[in-house]
Amino acid sequence: MLPPGLRVLERGWLSSNNILVRGRQGTALVDSGYGLHAPQTLALVQSALAGQPLDLLVNTHLHSDHCGGNAALQAAYPALQTWIPPGHAQAVRDWDAQALTYAPTGQTCPRFDWTATLQPGSEVLLGDLRWQVHAAPGHDPHSVILFEPESRVLLSADALWERGFGVVFPELDGQDAFDDVALTLDVIAALKPALVIPGHGAPFTDVAPALAFARQRLAGFVANPVKHRLYAAKVLLKFKLLELQQVEVAALTAWAASTPYLASLLEHQFAGRDIADSVEFLVQDLLRSGAATRRGTWVLNA
Repeated sequence: MLPPGLRVLERGWLSSNNILVRGRQGTALVDSGYGLHAPQTLALVQSALAGQPLDLLVNTHLHSDHCGGNAALQAAYPALQTWIPPGHAQAVRDWDAQALTYAPTGQTCPRFDWTATLQPGSEVLLGDLRWQVHAAPGHDPHSVILFEPESRVLLSADALWERGFGVVFPELDGQDAFDDVALTLDVIAALKPALVIPGHGAPFTDVAPALAFARQRLAGFVANPVKHRLYAAKVLLKFKLLELQQVEVAALTAWAASTPYLASLLEHQFAGRDIADSVEFLVQDLLRSGAATRRGTWVLNA
């Protein structure tokens, strides 16, 4: 059961879930979705608030699908405070699209600013509830998760889903980060949450099986990093397809060639192979899994 005042605005995979927390002390929103969906995010929040103000916006991390609605919310609520993890604070001030990963992933995020930082080891008041801030590196080195000890509700962002966790992006930069994922899973296990609200997908209470699945998946990536790189390549391609909904294969190939993370992944994964052949391989994989359909030279999101 959700604690009083907490509401989950469950979104599709292009946008992260938005968690709205209302109380006598004010109203807060955790994560704001992708920039393309910003008008929808704003409409959902305004409908839920029914004319009441939004006081605080919190980002668990700064991937484009979690903070793309920040700018629209800041414009709609001029007094809005925005709190972000500290690791990318200067990059946001400078709007360094490279450091923030928007350029390497070929994704977009409207520029926003921040008011304060979320320090791991501290607490943050959301509505009338005090949430512990825990560092959750792995998927993103600066990500945090939020835990409310009385209800034992965990906002896990992309550190834990019911079936897995997000791409371990530092690994794509050549940094060892699989151990960070394992440590973050240990932190979650130690918290013993009764309910997990993930960054994507429905809230769930079967936490032990989710942790076991995540650890098994991580072990597979550690044993075979090529498997993780292929997974990452498919995620980046699928994300673009979610954004565009339909695209010609030639245009998708051109986008892949100009997107540093994906171009590098394909170069390592399919050494000596033409990038068009590599993209075709990924497209075929998406078709086989039912994640896409095809009509002539066009690929369509499914």
